[in-house]
Amino acid sequence: MPEGDTVFRTARRLDEALRGQVVTRFDLRVPRAATVDLTGSTVQEVVPVGKHLLMRVGEHTLHSHLRMDGSWRIYRPGEKWRHPAFKTRAVVGTARAEAVGIDIAEVQVVATRDESALVGHLGPDPLSDTWDADEAARRVAADLRSIHVALLDQRNVAGFGNEYAAELLFLRGVLPETPAAQVDVPALLSLGARTIRANRDRADRTFTGDARRGRTDWVYGRAGRPCLRCGALIEHGELGADPTRERVTFWCPNCQR
Repeated sequence: MPEGDTVFRTARRLDEALRGQVVTRFDLRVPRAATVDLTGSTVQEVVPVGKHLLMRVGEHTLHSHLRMDGSWRIYRPGEKWRHPAFKTRAVVGTARAEAVGIDIAEVQVVATRDESALVGHLGPDPLSDTWDADEAARRVAADLRSIHVALLDQRNVAGFGNEYAAELLFLRGVLPETPAAQVDVPALLSLGARTIRANRDRADRTFTGDARRGRTDWVYGRAGRPCLRCGALIEHGELGADPTRERVTFWCPNCQR
């Protein structure tokens, strides 16, 4: 599942492949941006902001979001794509590489000076050089909802998704429905920052320290299976800001109280 660490790695790969290169092909396959053509402009850089990708080309920015199933793949110019063409939403090609966005969401092009209209609402990002732990803790602790919902709200802290929320709450022994105000938020976010920074350079994300299949998570996706720590059966439920945005939660009834 794409979370902040996945987006960070994606941005790094795109940046290494495209930075400083002149765009020779620019093809956006979404209605509202289909006529935009940045051919002839130079790719300045590709940067992550939470779960958002900003590809700065000339004086413009191609903004994309991976959501649940999106990805960017890099091909050699002329190389046959290893995915169905109908899934393609964006193509940015240069003489050296061709970046193809597959099932990506929120494809937009704006003037780089206007990027804040797309990402200015986001909270501090633990993978950013400007990470502000105090501000992130202030936002999360002031949230009147459950800690699980508060942690997922990208306006509070950018980059954590459902898997991180479940795993970090397990590691801190906190039930998902606990009010955010009752949680040691600075300690939770400190753990979250250390964890996502460790995972950003791993090919396979892990919370247990074990990269073997089926051993990477303590509770996420393990409903009805024994807790890897105590053996109790993992439980699951749903929480969200409203009924239309509920996410599945996972917890150990023994390790989280």
